[in-house]
Amino acid sequence: MVLGVVAIAAAVVLAGAAAAVPTGQVLVVEDVDTGEHYVTQPVENGSTVGLEYTHSVEKTRVYDEYRIEGETLVNTRMEFESYGWGLPSRVNVTNVNGTFVYEPPEPIMRTESLSVSPGPIANHTLIIDDREYDLVAETNASDVRIHVERRTIGDIFL
Repeated sequence: MVLGVVAIAAAVVLAGAAAAVPTGQVLVVEDVDTGEHYVTQPVENGSTVGLEYTHSVEKTRVYDEYRIEGETLVNTRMEFESYGWGLPSRVNVTNVNGTFVYEPPEPIMRTESLSVSPGPIANHTLIIDDREYDLVAETNASDVRIHVERRTIGDIFL
């Protein structure tokens, strides 16, 4: 009887430990107010995350690209078609078929999360390793936070 209780207790401890083992990471797009997850996509170190939208004043395309390093988003590239508010104007860019491309020698920003207010005018699109998500449709134009989370076996089953 005592041996059975010990075996059950050991199994519970092992199951709990196994449930806490990291299985990978995911990029999460969640509602700022409610925490509801709109998008949960597996990613790994080196995955790219792009945010494409129309500039509110210039009405031209802007693309920001990030590389995943652990739970950090590192801004590695910007593409834009005109200079406007919020876009780099005092950096060296390359003109590729009419698009200004800025690839900084050092990352210009490292962050654990991005806040985005998707809207029909800007028409925000999220691109995760070449998979596109219409952020306006996915989120019903709700304010969101984009970040990387580590997942465990327990998270998968919950």
